[in-house]
Amino acid sequence: MGNRGMEELIPLVNKLQDAFSSIGQSCHLDLPQIAVVGGQSAGKSSVLENFVGRDFLPRGSGIVTRRPLILQLIFSKTEYAEFLHCKSKKFTDFDEVRQEIEAETDRVTGTNKGISPVPINLRVYSPHVLNLTLIDLPGITKVPVGDQPPDIEYQIKDMILQFISRESSLILAVTPANMDLANSDALKLAKEVDPQGLRTIGVITKLDLMDEGTDARDVLENKLLPLRRGYIGVVNRSQKDIEGKKDIRAALAAERKFFLSHPAYRHMADRMGTPHLQKTLNQQLTNHIRESLPALRSKLQSQLLSLEKEVEEYKNFRPDDPTRKTKALLQMVQQFGVDFEKRIEGSGDQVDTLELSGGARINRIFHERFPFELVKMEFDEKDLRREISYAIKNIHGVRTGLFTPDMAFEAIVKKQIVKLKEPSLKCVDLVVSELATVIKKCAEKLSSYPRLREETERIVTTYIREREGRTKDQILLLIDIEQSYINTNHEDFIGFANAQQRSTQLNKKRAIPNQVIRRGWLTINNISLMKGGSKEYWFVLTAESLSWYKDEEEKEKKYMLPLDNLKIRDVEKGFMSNKHVFAIFNTEQRNVYKDLRQIELACDSQEDVDSWKASFLRAGVYPEKDQAENEDGAQENTFSMDPQLERQVETIRNLVDSYVAIINKSIRDLMPKTIMHLMINNTKAFIHHELLAYLYSSADQSSLMEESADQAQRRDDMLRMYHALKEALNIIGDISTSTVSTPVPPPVDDTWLQSPSSHSPTPQRRPVSSVHPPGRPPAVRGPTPGPPMIPLPVGAATSSLPPPIPYRPGPQSVFANNDLFPAPPQIPSRPVRIPPGIPPGVPSRRPPAAPSRPTIIRPAEPSLLD
Repeated sequence: MGNRGMEELIPLVNKLQDAFSSIGQSCHLDLPQIAVVGGQSAGKSSVLENFVGRDFLPRGSGIVTRRPLILQLIFSKTEYAEFLHCKSKKFTDFDEVRQEIEAETDRVTGTNKGISPVPINLRVYSPHVLNLTLIDLPGITKVPVGDQPPDIEYQIKDMILQFISRESSLILAVTPANMDLANSDALKLAKEVDPQGLRTIGVITKLDLMDEGTDARDVLENKLLPLRRGYIGVVNRSQKDIEGKKDIRAALAAERKFFLSHPAYRHMADRMGTPHLQKTLNQQLTNHIRESLPALRSKLQSQLLSLEKEVEEYKNFRPDDPTRKTKALLQMVQQFGVDFEKRIEGSGDQVDTLELSGGARINRIFHERFPFELVKMEFDEKDLRREISYAIKNIHGVRTGLFTPDMAFEAIVKKQIVKLKEPSLKCVDLVVSELATVIKKCAEKLSSYPRLREETERIVTTYIREREGRTKDQILLLIDIEQSYINTNHEDFIGFANAQQRSTQLNKKRAIPNQVIRRGWLTINNISLMKGGSKEYWFVLTAESLSWYKDEEEKEKKYMLPLDNLKIRDVEKGFMSNKHVFAIFNTEQRNVYKDLRQIELACDSQEDVDSWKASFLRAGVYPEKDQAENEDGAQENTFSMDPQLERQVETIRNLVDSYVAIINKSIRDLMPKTIMHLMINNTKAFIHHELLAYLYSSADQSSLMEESADQAQRRDDMLRMYHALKEALNIIGDISTSTVSTPVPPPVDDTWLQSPSSHSPTPQRRPVSSVHPPGRPPAVRGPTPGPPMIPLPVGAATSSLPPPIPYRPGPQSVFANNDLFPAPPQIPSRPVRIPPGIPPGVPSRRPPAAPSRPTIIRPAEPSLLD
């Protein structure tokens, strides 16, 4: 016969496990482990066996359980057992399980009563059990026998405490009815780890072996020496019954008959016996399961809410419904257009905080990269002057010119305007590259339909390429327009009259406003380790100087470097460095900073390097020319100019500089406008108004809206997860309604059971003073406070003394002998005996007995000192 209460819980737990398994998760119920604690031969193994409903543990007199047995019950469709030390063997006969436990115990501890803390791990697979852990522990003993060590008592107590200290363990404190309950070591240990008594259940065994005329009624009614969860009495099979192969069913019937027929227990027979112990423990398991439900429910509900939005569109999903396909296609194309516009124009939702993207990168191209490319054209001063001198000489021919020819100005200006084509076309290429990246990003949401995504990317990219050609044609047209007519009447053009004073005015103008061009963090990369190594500073670039500070507050200035005679050169990135580096040096071979001929400035990205270079160009710090170009220029520039030619070159140089500045300003303004109008805005309009028509013309709707295998699998998994979560929540609701939690019993006055930290003496027994029903002799149960004892003298060794039990206050006395801790008294076999352990001079504390009946007084006998 198994544990019916446990079998009723199995379907509930299985339902929960199945529901969680269907969503790919494990249901962590963490059911409590049940540890059986008690004295030697108290019947612990029998109690454990009765709970499981199987015979499989060794029995006998003396210390039988000499190693902890960790019994893991595992729900399975077939019934068998296996040991951790011989996993390959499956035991289907539980008699063989018992023999293996005995053999494994003897293998480690020997055959002469030795003990070991090394546990035996036994797993029992059965369709009649829950996933539980039961622990059978060695009995508490005080006197070593056989091969047992002298400190056997403390070894066993430490071993027990290791297992019962866990908060989720239920403690069955087993005490035989024929021993003094107040001296129960099992209850003392349980009190030590469970001071509130919330997980301790007292089990009284051997009720059928009490002396005639005695019973444990007051204890079982929780009146004498109460526990918060009370006591349950059981009657186990005797050794004779076990040897006679009396099965558990017959033993339970005999136990039931005993409680119903005994006059002291018949009124509470329904609260006694192994079935009630099973019911109590099963109710604790039910309580634990119910306590776990709110956390499980909360976890499932949060997952369900996270799936709600995505599942909404799939709830009534039919893959072949053409209406759904049409609706999905329209929604996706519309969303694609919205996403494209948001990425270009910018929006507050879904902001990328890691890098620039979309419109921000295009803006950087317009206002940093393109101006940088334009400024780079202006630095070749020597070539420009040489070209101007050649143009003047060629225009004059064989004659020596007296006036500055305006044709030389136009020739040079037109040549400079033509140079604008390359950076302008490069700017368009950069924008097209960014637009292609934006299209790919926006198309990621179409990944559920690979054909639709592919066609959308192809159509939009083709359109962008088409617009790219038109945009480049328009930009080239703008440059040709500028080249076709040189407007020397422009309001910003200095004219011939002012050309001579141009350089002086520019120098004065530059010296007055010290405009800040850029601020930011840079790392000086080439400071030696002896001087502190590379360090990051806050740099401020103005029109006249480069300064760096300790931090952005700009209070502690480290150095200020004038920009005169400075140039920029590229530096290769170090092998172990992930920084991008450029250098500033002095063209006159002077030290730039301290003993450094150049300072290497490092940035985190190449984009930052390009941006800083553009800023330096605005400040008049240009890149150095290649060495080969310098040498070629030196060889070609062998002619010398007369003073008149030099003046003419200077005049035209200033005129060219003025007019090219006007053209650059115009181009810098028109380039972003042209690209925005002809390419970006047109692409936005195309996506909103024409993309859908192009998609319909490129392929039929069914092929466009054919789902990818991954998407179909994802949809099925999501719907299955959604329904499994709902089913799990329903199961939790069913368990909540089909099970009942029992409230925690109210606290009781258990001051009789003190923690082992106190060292009060053990009280002696006293007889029960209650009036007994006729025909039943008076019985003595439980400990009765006796005369108190004086405290131990200072310096006495107390660490090895057993935990005491509190006593009732009484008159002080001094014991004549040194036996401060009398052992639990034995049940008397005859009437009144005078206890020999009471010292002279202590008054007798006998309560009045029932009329005409002798009072039984139990003696307090000396025990062995630990």
